[in-house]
Amino acid sequence: MAMPLRQTIRVGTYLAEQKLRRRDKFPLIVELEPLFACNLKCEGCGKIQHPAGVLKQRMPVAQAVGAVMESGAPMVSIAGGEPLMHPQIDEIVRQLVAKRKYVFLCTNAMLLRKKLDKFTPSPYFSFTVHIDGMRERHDESVAKEGVFDEAVAAIKEAKRRGFRVTTNSTFFNTDTPATIIEVLNYLNDDLKVDEMMISPAYAYEKAPDQDHFLGVTQTRELFKKAFGGGNRSKWRLNHSPLFLDFLEGKADFPCTAWAIPNYSLFGWQRPCYLMADGYVPTYRQLIEETDWNKYGRGKDARCDNCMAHCGYEPTAVLATMGSLKETIRAARETVAGTR
Repeated sequence: MAMPLRQTIRVGTYLAEQKLRRRDKFPLIVELEPLFACNLKCEGCGKIQHPAGVLKQRMPVAQAVGAVMESGAPMVSIAGGEPLMHPQIDEIVRQLVAKRKYVFLCTNAMLLRKKLDKFTPSPYFSFTVHIDGMRERHDESVAKEGVFDEAVAAIKEAKRRGFRVTTNSTFFNTDTPATIIEVLNYLNDDLKVDEMMISPAYAYEKAPDQDHFLGVTQTRELFKKAFGGGNRSKWRLNHSPLFLDFLEGKADFPCTAWAIPNYSLFGWQRPCYLMADGYVPTYRQLIEETDWNKYGRGKDARCDNCMAHCGYEPTAVLATMGSLKETIRAARETVAGTR
């Protein structure tokens, strides 16, 4: 796990505080969506299918920052849509960083080079660029040529200016262990991004392409083969060791979607950012008024093929904190990632 040591300590302290307060449900990272509009039309995305009136809306800065502060989460992932299309995205980031929240701004990077001057490098801030494969594979997934080359150029420029740059890669049933290895080797060894996040594609109900989402068995086989030959240990993956075990079928966990909640223009989304069973105005209401026991594999058919980060990474993190052996294992990988 390549999470910076400072961030690891902060998150570990936060988790210890929740345990001392005997809180069984709390946020680890907030998925903040200050808009749904995007400058691409990815076939696997279910966020751009809203009516035109909704796509024109932009969340006020005070509302965005207030939601994060109300939740108490130490980390924030700003997504959308394309966050860089928000006219005040730099102010949202500035205020969250000033409050010492770890902020990850997720972007397809099409506007990144044009917007870099609006941001300031900080150990609390990272750009997270979406890269789904090498040039042909990535451009196909976003339905537009030239996006991969622009993303690579933007990553290089951002790193040149001193920004932390991470990546997020979603893999579909059209991927193979070879395509996964190729892109992660490139990101890790050639582009030298600070850390990488990976996820099997989840079947958004509103996504235009419903034919290429992975099932649980496919996911486990795919990552088991991709992680072989020592690949997993050499990549700077921003995941707990137990979550990576989960992806390749060495461990299984229940879903803890309440730990990575989604806040959007509609409010707090239940139960997670992948499923929309209603919205509430506060995080407390989300926790107290949602029947969490009815969600998860074997409980809700929509969850049966989900192995997404938002549901299972927090479970893996909590399992790590509850085991001395796994805590030591995670600490060793964190130290290795800082070398």
